[in-house]
Amino acid sequence: MNTLYPLKFQPVFKDKIWGGRKIKDVLGMDFGKLPNCGEVWVVSGVEGNPTLVKNGFLAGNELNELVSVYMGDLVGDDVYEKYGDEFPLLVKYIDANDWLSIQVHPDDELAAKRKIGRGKTEMWYIIEAEKGAELISGFSQKVDKETYQKYLNEGRLKEILNFEKVENGDVFFIPAGRVHALGPGILLAEIQETSDTTYRIYDWDRIDASGMKRELHTREALDAIDFEVYDDYKTHYRPKKNETVPLVQCPQFTTNLLEYDKPMSKDFEELDSFVIYMGVEGSSVLKWDGGEEEIALGDAVVLPNVINHIELRPQGKAKLLEIYLV
Repeated sequence: MNTLYPLKFQPVFKDKIWGGRKIKDVLGMDFGKLPNCGEVWVVSGVEGNPTLVKNGFLAGNELNELVSVYMGDLVGDDVYEKYGDEFPLLVKYIDANDWLSIQVHPDDELAAKRKIGRGKTEMWYIIEAEKGAELISGFSQKVDKETYQKYLNEGRLKEILNFEKVENGDVFFIPAGRVHALGPGILLAEIQETSDTTYRIYDWDRIDASGMKRELHTREALDAIDFEVYDDYKTHYRPKKNETVPLVQCPQFTTNLLEYDKPMSKDFEELDSFVIYMGVEGSSVLKWDGGEEEIALGDAVVLPNVINHIELRPQGKAKLLEIYLV
């Protein structure tokens, strides 16, 4: 069996009613004849939407096929034991040119009960936000199911939701159960569990190209929603150059930020997991004993578990998200 190496994948582009042009204009990805592109999936094991390897001798293979062949060598022994042949994370870049629907995702327990695979806990790293851009995360006041339904039925849902102004570099953790929506003028990186289950609560009364409103999942969403009010919905961190800065640590994934302008060495001897690097600013080169791979803005590279020692070299200044499971 040939030696594993850092893997890059052919992107899967998603035409969305709220999408724009930044996937092409900012990230430099050509999404062809699509009228716009709301999402580009750069690492995916989602059934029906797998990403195919585009570099090296494994080119053309689906991600989950590689997991079934290489198992712990690719994803880590503990990860393989827990998730089997399904790659556990979906990572993507999102361009919100209009409001996304107000939505919620089920947690793992509810998803299992409904036999729809895994739940969907996710996080956002804001790459670029236009002046005045905002998003919705959670509730602004304490409500119960009945109060929530009253506001929803009266078309006043916005009055009880928490709106956040957004700036470049902001981080938002969106655990399963949290009502949320992205607003226009936001380009971001998203890390989430491998799931494509979304319960759409409200879609701003818009219609699609066929003159139809999109389906809502009012009843399904009700049991998924976390009605708690939290003191702070933004993830706070202190940027430090040339260091590994923790952003989010949860059972589903760990994400760190690397902002650096000189080479960084990384040692993963003690980590039993794959590592994903996402380019969120500038360009970097990942070097390992078998060669090197560029990580540009909009790229994602999966580092197999068997590669323990790498060096990251910025091309000038660069920022990477570093993602793995523990």
